[in-house]
Amino acid sequence: MAFEPAERVPVGRTGLSVTRLGFGAASIGGVFDVVDDRDGLATIDHAWQLGIRYFDVAPLYGYGTAERRLGQSLARHDRDDFVVSTKVGRLVRRVEELEAGADIDRNAFGDRRDADRTEDTGFRVVFDFSRDGILRSIDESLERLGLDRIDILYLHDPDDHWEAAIDEAYPTLHRLREEGVVRAIGAGMNQSAMLTRFAREGDFDVFLVAGRYTVLDQDALAQLLPTCLERNVSVVIGGVMNSGILAAPGLGARFNYKPAPSEIVERARRLAAVCARYGVPLKAAAIQFPLAHPAVVSVVAGVGRIEHLDDYPALMQRSIPADLWAELRSEGLLAAEAPVPSGAS
Repeated sequence: MAFEPAERVPVGRTGLSVTRLGFGAASIGGVFDVVDDRDGLATIDHAWQLGIRYFDVAPLYGYGTAERRLGQSLARHDRDDFVVSTKVGRLVRRVEELEAGADIDRNAFGDRRDADRTEDTGFRVVFDFSRDGILRSIDESLERLGLDRIDILYLHDPDDHWEAAIDEAYPTLHRLREEGVVRAIGAGMNQSAMLTRFAREGDFDVFLVAGRYTVLDQDALAQLLPTCLERNVSVVIGGVMNSGILAAPGLGARFNYKPAPSEIVERARRLAAVCARYGVPLKAAAIQFPLAHPAVVSVVAGVGRIEHLDDYPALMQRSIPADLWAELRSEGLLAAEAPVPSGAS
């Protein structure tokens, strides 16, 4: 079974629907590579031409650059025709605006160009899951986006801030949803354990899971995805290429934003070898696999250039033999209980 990129899929009980293929705006903010305004805007415009109507962004991406570019591109379209998600929990601040004792995110990669600069960019990213921090973040995102509303609001990577996230940020999001300020609330993370805890202890609509439910890493399968099904929490999958290793498995490939360990490279090569025996690109299997799970509503393509974006709809619609999935299972590369695209066993 192939997947239709422009198909609209309901998000929980929210009344929102997202396209099977979404657009992740980290790359057009310059997070992973230098992307200028022209290329960034052209990529967003092309996403629209492909039928994509779900766009995910965050203040972190390029210190607000991604939000500004996304808003500029979407401004020419009817607001009711698309869904936008952004994130809270991190504020972008100029160095001179920092308050004493600010909880600075020392690992923020707001702009990968920073690594090549000797001068300071003048910006810092500060963790803030307080009620006031959440409200400030929304106001600033709306200004950068140039929109009158945000559809989905995610808590952004609260890995080391569980208490603040569940005790103050979550009630704030819950109230904003009740007041109609946002339609859906959730969390976006690169891990599944805390998302499972959120699902069990809160009333969320949707989670964005990056890199933890892929053909290479099925960590979310055992606990998170069944819990989401039970509680009617929709799941959006990001990072289906696991930082690029599934696009080009080999030495020097990246996994979880870092150089991939040798055992991960070897596993990716085994996946690629099985796919090659059936004449199927590994990227096609990587894109289609997570969409087979009934909890998953969308896969977001985090790309910065048109040529990379074009791969996604073509590979989503590519036919993949049932025997390929069966061989991946028999070789221990796919969990036995992992759903695969229909028509396969």
